[in-house]
Amino acid sequence: MKDFSFVTNSHPAYIESLYQDYRKDPGAVDPEWSKFFEGFDFAVNNVNGKAGAPGAAGAGLPVSSDQLTKELNVYRLIQAYRKKGHLISKTNPIRERKDRQANLDISFYGLGEADLKTEFYAGQVLGLGKTSLETIVNRLKQVYAASVGLEFTYINDAKKVEWLQKEMETTFQQPTTLESKKRILLKLNQGVMFERFLHTKYIGQKRFGLEGGENTIPALDAIINTAADAGVQEAVIGMAHRGRLNVLANILGKTYEQIFNEFEGHAVPDLTMGSGDVKYHLGFRSIVTTPSGKKVNLQLLPNPSHLEVVDPLVTGFARSKADVIYGSDYDKILPILIHGDAAVAGQGVIYELLQMSNLKGYYTGGTMHLVINNQIGFTTDFDDARSSDYCTSIASTVQAPVFHVNGDDAEAVVKVAEISARYRQEFNSDIFIDLLCYRKHGHNEGDEPKFTQPSLYALIDKHPNPREVYTQKLLQAGEVEVQELAKQMEKSFWADLQERLDEVRQNPLPYNYQKPEEWWAALRKSQPEDFEQSPVTAINEEEVKRLFGKLMEWPKEFVPLRKVEKLLQDKIKLFETEGKLDWATGELLAYASLLAEGKDVRMSGEDVKRGTFSHRHAILFDENTNATYSRLGSLQDKQGQFRIYNSLLSEFAVLGFEYGYAMANPNTLVLWEAQYGDFANGAQTVIDQYVSSAEQKWTTQNGLVMLLPHGYEGGGPDHSNARPERFLQACAEYNMIVTNITTSANFFHALRRQLTWQFRKPLVNFAPKANLRHIGSYSPISAFTEGGFKEVLDDEFVDDPSKVKKVLLCTGKMYFDLSEKQQKENRKDVAIVRLEQLYPLPVTQLEALNQKYKAATWFWVQEEPLNMGAASYLQMNLKQINYGVISRNPSAATATGFAKVHAREQLEIIETAFNI
Repeated sequence: MKDFSFVTNSHPAYIESLYQDYRKDPGAVDPEWSKFFEGFDFAVNNVNGKAGAPGAAGAGLPVSSDQLTKELNVYRLIQAYRKKGHLISKTNPIRERKDRQANLDISFYGLGEADLKTEFYAGQVLGLGKTSLETIVNRLKQVYAASVGLEFTYINDAKKVEWLQKEMETTFQQPTTLESKKRILLKLNQGVMFERFLHTKYIGQKRFGLEGGENTIPALDAIINTAADAGVQEAVIGMAHRGRLNVLANILGKTYEQIFNEFEGHAVPDLTMGSGDVKYHLGFRSIVTTPSGKKVNLQLLPNPSHLEVVDPLVTGFARSKADVIYGSDYDKILPILIHGDAAVAGQGVIYELLQMSNLKGYYTGGTMHLVINNQIGFTTDFDDARSSDYCTSIASTVQAPVFHVNGDDAEAVVKVAEISARYRQEFNSDIFIDLLCYRKHGHNEGDEPKFTQPSLYALIDKHPNPREVYTQKLLQAGEVEVQELAKQMEKSFWADLQERLDEVRQNPLPYNYQKPEEWWAALRKSQPEDFEQSPVTAINEEEVKRLFGKLMEWPKEFVPLRKVEKLLQDKIKLFETEGKLDWATGELLAYASLLAEGKDVRMSGEDVKRGTFSHRHAILFDENTNATYSRLGSLQDKQGQFRIYNSLLSEFAVLGFEYGYAMANPNTLVLWEAQYGDFANGAQTVIDQYVSSAEQKWTTQNGLVMLLPHGYEGGGPDHSNARPERFLQACAEYNMIVTNITTSANFFHALRRQLTWQFRKPLVNFAPKANLRHIGSYSPISAFTEGGFKEVLDDEFVDDPSKVKKVLLCTGKMYFDLSEKQQKENRKDVAIVRLEQLYPLPVTQLEALNQKYKAATWFWVQEEPLNMGAASYLQMNLKQINYGVISRNPSAATATGFAKVHAREQLEIIETAFNI
C-alpha cells in the first residue's frame, strides 16, 4: 500500500480537479487516487440514496474541496488500520506488546480532536454509513486492533483482500451463538482436564503439555468441523511435541487407556517393533464425527524431535492421498501443520515448503498453519529468536494471510479458525493462525524456566488458564442462560476429571481402512531370508519390444529437438543391431513395465525430466512450440499414472515431500533424484529421522527410491561423492537397501523389485554419471526377460577360476576403470567382482565366490578415501573373507578439485590394484 501523506498536503483545488477528471474517466487518474474516489463515491451514493454509479460523467461534487480532503484522510485512516492495525492489537495475553511504530493516531492523517464529532461519508466503507470519526475509530479498533490482528494487505489478489475484509468487518463481529459457546467450553474442559490429570498422575514425566495454550484444542476442533462442512473428508496433521498428547486425546480421540499404557512404558501388542519411540513422537489415525454429522478421517503423522521435518511429509502424504483416493480433488483433503513460534521462525524447511505450495508438482490446495506461540524457544526469548516482527513473517513470501489472535480469547480463536478454514476452501491457498499464548512450564515439565526468564514466569505463575478466563467471561456476561452454562460446565469439568482419575475405560473409535491402507495391510514385515536372493522381476521379450517401441515414438506433428532425436535414433539402432538397451532406456523400461501393470510412478528432483546429465529425456520438448510430450504417458489405453516434476532448488523439503507421498501409498514407485549425490547432505534430517529409522521407531514402511549420482571423475569435492559411508553406517535390522549398480538391466530389476517385494524398504542407489553412456552398462534383452536383481556380479572375462591369483572386489564406477585395464592387458589372472548391493550384504554369495577363487588374494578397491566409501563398513561386516583395502588416502574433503591430481590418484589406485 502506498504512502498517501501527499493527500494532506495537496491543494483542495487540485484534489477537486482530479476528482472531476475521475468522474469523467476513472482510468484517467492514478490508480491509487481512483481507489480513493471510488470508495468516496460509493459512500456518498449509498448514504444519499443516489443511483449514479461511481465515475458517472457530469455528476457534481457533493462536498467542498476541504471536506473532500478530510474524507480522503479518514479513508486513509481506515486503510491504515487494515494494513497496520495488527501492530497495536491486544493479542498478547501475558505482557505488553513492543511498540512497532504503527503510527495509527489520527494526527498522522491530518485529523484532530476537533474532528472526532464530525460525521464522514467514509464510514460507509466499514458498513457504518455516514457517521462520526469517533465511531469510525472505535470500530477500527474493535475490528483490527482488539484480540485479533490480521496481516493481509500484502496480498495482490483483490478478491482475497475483499473477502478477508468482509469476514473481519462483518462475519467476525457477529455474536457467538450459545451452541458455539457450549462447544468451546467442552473442548477447553477436555484440554485442561487432560493436562491436569497427567500432571497429577505422572509428576515429573516429560509430556510437553499444552498448559497456557489450551485454546489450541477448540481451534483445531473448529478448523476440522468448518472444513468438513465445506467438503473436506480427511485432514492430515503434522506437529512437534507441545500439546501432541492433548491433540491425540481430544481431537483424534485416542483413548486415555492407550496413552496411559505408553506412559507406563508398555508396548501395544502387534503395533510396535524394534526400538519404538517416546510417546510424544507417535502417530495415530481415526475417524471422527463432527457436530453436523460429517465423518472426517484424521491422520497425525509421527514426528521426531527435529520439530518441522514432518511438514513436507504431511503435504506429500496429503498429495498422495488426493491423487489416489480423491481424484486429485484437493478440496477433499486438508493438510494442517502445527508449528512452534521459535521453529517456524528458525527452521529453513518452512521457507522451502512455502515455496513449493503453488508449484504443480507439490500443490495440495493450501495448507492450514497453526502456530502455538509460546513467545519463547527452549530458553530463548523471542527477541533473540528472530529478526522479523513476527514469527510468521515468512507467510508474506507466498502472500498467505496471518491471523494473530490472543490465546486467552477463546471465542476470537474459534472465529479465526472458522474463517481460516473457509478461506482455505474458498481460495485453496495457505493461511496462518498465530495463537499468542504462553508455556506454563519450562521446555518440559522437569525444566525450570525461571533460570532464564524470571520476569516472564512471574507473570505466568499468576495468570489463570484459558478455561478459567473463558468461564469468568461467561459468568460476567450478564446472560442468565450463559451463566448457567458456565456453572454447569464447571461441575462437569470436575466430574469428568474424577472419571479419568478413576481410569474409566473409553471405547476406541471405530476405523475403516482406506484403499491404500488396505494395500499396506496386505504387506508384511520383511524376514532375513527375503534378502538371500531377489524375487523374479523379469518381463517377457514381447513386452520388452512393445514398450521399447512406445518409448521411442512420438506424435507425427511433434518436432523434438534434433540432438534429442539423434540420441533416440542411436538407442533404436543399438536395440535393433545389437539387441541391447542403454542405462536410460533400461530405467524408462522399468517405469513403463510398472505403468503397464497398473502401478503409478512419481519422480521429482532438480532437472529430472531431462536428467542432470542429459540421459533420461522422459519428457520431450518441441523445438518449435516448446510443447511437451511424455514418453511414458501413452503406453496403452489403461495404464498407471506417470508423474514427473522438476523440483525447486530444495533437497530437505522435496525429499520429505516424496517420503510422505510414498508413505501414503505402497503401490506407487516414488523416486527422488539429487542433482548430485552430495546434495543429499541438505536433506540429512529426513534421511536420519525417516528414511533410515522410521520402520524401527514407528512401524512405518516406505518404498522411496533415492538416486544419488556418485563417482570420481575430477568434478571436485562437491560433485564426486554421495557419502555412502553415512548411509552404510545407518544400516541395521534390514532398514533399507543400499546399491551401486553398474548395468541397465540390474537397475531395471532393482526398480521393479521395489514394488514386487511383499514389504517396502527405502532404496538408496549411488547412480552413475559419466557411465550412463558407458558401453559396459548396456544390457542385452535377455537380461530383462530372465531372473531378477543380482546382488553380486561375477567376472565373465575370466576363463579359468583356478588360475585367478587376485580378486578385486569393488562397486559402481570403480569397476569400469579396473575392467578397462584388465581387458586391455588381457589379465585373466585377475577377477573383478562387482558388489551391486552393499546392504543387506550378500554374504552367502560372496562366500561362494571366495570358494570359487580359493587360490586368490582378495582386495576391496574403492575410489573414495579410506575414511569414506564402504571400506570401514565392510571391515566391520564382511569378516568371512580375508582381504586388503586399496583406496585414496584418508582425507577431510571428499575429493580433490584439481583434474590432474584426480587423474594421478585414480591411476595410482588402478596400478596398485593390479600390481600389488
